[in-house]
Amino acid sequence: MLAPSLPLQEDFVYHWKAITHYYIETSDDKAPVTDTNIPSHLEQMLDILTQEEGERESGETGPCMEYLLHHKILETLYTLGKADCPPGMKQQVLTFYTKLLAHIRQPLLPHINVHRPVQKLIRLCGEVLAAPTENEEIQFLCIVCAKLKQDPYLVNFFLENKSKRPELKSPVVTDRVKENALAPDTGQSLAEEQADHQDKPQAAAAASTSSPSSNNNNSNNYNLVSSLLNLTKSPDGRIVVKACEGLMLLVSLPEPAAAKCLTENTELCELLTDRLVSFYKALPQSMDPLDIETVESVNWGLDVYNLKEDAAVFTGKRALISFLSWLDYCDQLIKEAQKSAAAVMAKAVRERFFVSVMEPQLMQTSELGILTSTALLNRIIRQVTSEALLQEMVYFLLGEEREPEAAATIAQNPLRHRLIEHCDHLSDEISIMTLRLFEQLIQKPNQHILHSLVLRSLEERNYMENKPQEEREPLENGQPHDAVDLEEDPLFGDDISPDNRLSGSDWLSSSPPQSPDHSKSDGKTEVHKIVNSFLCLVPDEAKSSYHVEGTGYDTYLRDAHRQFKDYCGICQRWDWRGNPKPFEKCNLDAPFFEGHFLKVLFDRMGRILDQPYDVNLQVTAVLSKLSLLPHPHLHEYLLDPYINLAPGCRSLFSVIVRVVGDLMLRIHRIPDFTPKLLLVRKRLLGLEPEGITIDHMTLLEGVIVLEEFCKELAAIAFVKYHAAASSSP
Repeated sequence: MLAPSLPLQEDFVYHWKAITHYYIETSDDKAPVTDTNIPSHLEQMLDILTQEEGERESGETGPCMEYLLHHKILETLYTLGKADCPPGMKQQVLTFYTKLLAHIRQPLLPHINVHRPVQKLIRLCGEVLAAPTENEEIQFLCIVCAKLKQDPYLVNFFLENKSKRPELKSPVVTDRVKENALAPDTGQSLAEEQADHQDKPQAAAAASTSSPSSNNNNSNNYNLVSSLLNLTKSPDGRIVVKACEGLMLLVSLPEPAAAKCLTENTELCELLTDRLVSFYKALPQSMDPLDIETVESVNWGLDVYNLKEDAAVFTGKRALISFLSWLDYCDQLIKEAQKSAAAVMAKAVRERFFVSVMEPQLMQTSELGILTSTALLNRIIRQVTSEALLQEMVYFLLGEEREPEAAATIAQNPLRHRLIEHCDHLSDEISIMTLRLFEQLIQKPNQHILHSLVLRSLEERNYMENKPQEEREPLENGQPHDAVDLEEDPLFGDDISPDNRLSGSDWLSSSPPQSPDHSKSDGKTEVHKIVNSFLCLVPDEAKSSYHVEGTGYDTYLRDAHRQFKDYCGICQRWDWRGNPKPFEKCNLDAPFFEGHFLKVLFDRMGRILDQPYDVNLQVTAVLSKLSLLPHPHLHEYLLDPYINLAPGCRSLFSVIVRVVGDLMLRIHRIPDFTPKLLLVRKRLLGLEPEGITIDHMTLLEGVIVLEEFCKELAAIAFVKYHAAASSSP
């Protein structure tokens, strides 16, 4: 007959005693642990604990677990692991702790005889770089992080008082274990016995530190974070990724004391920013902007690469991917972090990376350097998604000022001033890249960007003339000397009268105006006229799109509808819908300045017939993005052809009208203007091969961009009007 199997507790005690007997009986401390039965006994103990839990009611502690806790087995194992006796024991102890925390479902960390030795073991992790136990260390730290994520309050046990006594170095561990194993079993561990050799008050003070209530001071160690930070420096990429994942879990814990400790008492901010700086500084001094723009999207955890392949694609590709991967990690970490911690980390990135490293790069005079750093900044803007980091980046680029700009104060913020000036740089490449950067920026979900660049100049609506007729400036031929005479202009039909105009307030927010003549007006006449104002701006002899298929207005309508919907989603939280600010509340006497950004855009728009095609495409792309924004003042200023501009002011429409006036003078000087224009359009569309050089190429390309831009503005106006009309009560 087989002997009945031992009850679980007896079995458990048997395996533990077998381990302690090893230390009593062995005389060879040098033999590796794998030559002993210790790993097998530890494995059996884990199996018994798992089996015991499976056989009991949920949450009930069985006798084996009671024995483990009461006899402070984890403390003893920690001491053996720290001494690494026999060699390889540290690895075995780390594995035992990891599996215990992973496999046992009941909460163990609240027990002082668990979280205290766990804390001590944490301190042993990451001490030595590329240690043979790195793999076990990271597994152990990550399981602790996962447990804290499940029950965030427990993190308070892991904020340790800095004034805590230093741990005594244990005497020769084998002797201590032998004494302990031979002594009567009092349930006291080696570590406890060592503590007894110290004076009692000191030990009592140390014990008190594991109470969460004593941890809400400013001098706490967060060893869990420190050990993970050390392991992010490992030469093994897999260890680095696991350590980064552990940090990601810890920053997201909602406990305020932990968030404070994380940013004030650990080197997390320094590590994030120092690594970002070193990756950035490893980039080549000059790179092709196209390479920077088109390098595949990166994910910090999946930074796989082939050095040979990367070098073959373009020099610096590997360095660029490393930089963008780490930026992605910083961004995701800040996105996941508890709010106050996120703010501190984002500020650190701003001060230690953007201000210290990027600003000098953007302010340099070397054209190649400006181009590369602007392209990199553009890529950074595209990649950043966390609210806190985006906010700090925006303050870095544009400043925090909120009051309206004046022509005299535009240079107050040197970086903002320089970037806007670069939109009109002597180098077309720099102009295009900087305009792209702003196009990217105004699509970001951050209200301050739009306020800083355009809205603060428009908030008083002082671009409008709103004085009674007798107070206005003397008229010339019935018009203010500065006004654009639309009614007299042969481009416009004679049915556009002031009575039929749609004021800005009716555009965006409410149902169409009701006049006594047609009290149920559906507003279609008015929007039709406004759309036609844009469509008829370019004279017929300068139009070429109707000769070519697929270049119609309907394509713009579809795009405008989709883009406007996207913008409305971004701007929803900003409470922009509604009427413009009533005139009686506006300071119309304040001198109007369109703001530095719009000034540069309007100046470039005014030169559309004389500057390169690619520059024109980028200028109009930025202006159309601004026109799509659902803000009533911006809408009125950029898309209402009939606002009564104050003397000396210009709007987008008035700028285009002046360009058209200039164009009409030039058309007559160019023989075969329309056939040449059509040929240039076909070449741009790839429908005609490049052939003989055509005179006035820049002008002809400018005319084509102008025609397309007017169609685009007409489509945007139409879509915005109908969206507003359909959403009004």
